[in-house]
Amino acid sequence: MTASQTVELICRTGLVAIVRAESPDQALRVAEACREGGCGAIEITFTVPHADRVIERLADEYRKGGLAIGAGTVLDPETARVAILAGAEYLVSPCLNPEVVRVCRRYDVACLPGAMTVREVVEAMECGADLVKLFPGEALGPAFVKAVRGPLPQARLVPTGGVSVENVGDWIKAGAVAVGVGGNLTAGAKTGDYAAVTATARAFAERIAAARGEK
Repeated sequence: MTASQTVELICRTGLVAIVRAESPDQALRVAEACREGGCGAIEITFTVPHADRVIERLADEYRKGGLAIGAGTVLDPETARVAILAGAEYLVSPCLNPEVVRVCRRYDVACLPGAMTVREVVEAMECGADLVKLFPGEALGPAFVKAVRGPLPQARLVPTGGVSVENVGDWIKAGAVAVGVGGNLTAGAKTGDYAAVTATARAFAERIAAARGEK
């Protein structure tokens, strides 16, 4: 997919599953469980051992399956290029690194740098970010999204951290175009309960749709 197609998919489905795992096999199983639950985008963080291999395998399997495979915790342009060569269709960072954005623009890959202040949101947009990850979300809250979109209605914000099944509707109603969810979605994997991961993903998808008035 092109960067614009990836962004459209993320915004349409509204849920980015953030996969942190202790092994490549566990990461693959979590990713599959999230996909079965309706996630449109899977983010494999570079804290996962051999993350590039996991991304490559998922990208090969779902390249034509309407699922966006991305890389998370991308801190520098070197990691960005490794992720892109592995097949990542979007890159996510906890903060803004203009060099990472530049690599994404060069290869037409969507970029989601992190921001925590209005100034950082604007700087990310000015650098060419496709979407802006609000991080850590638990320190900001849905009210922050609503406040930012007052003067910046063009800001496409993706809160990450502190997003739960119980409050995801509040984030969407406040103006978030999508949400990134890690532990609150994938917790079941710690005990091998991948069915719970799928069920939780489905619950998130349903709450997002309801908040948008789609159900």
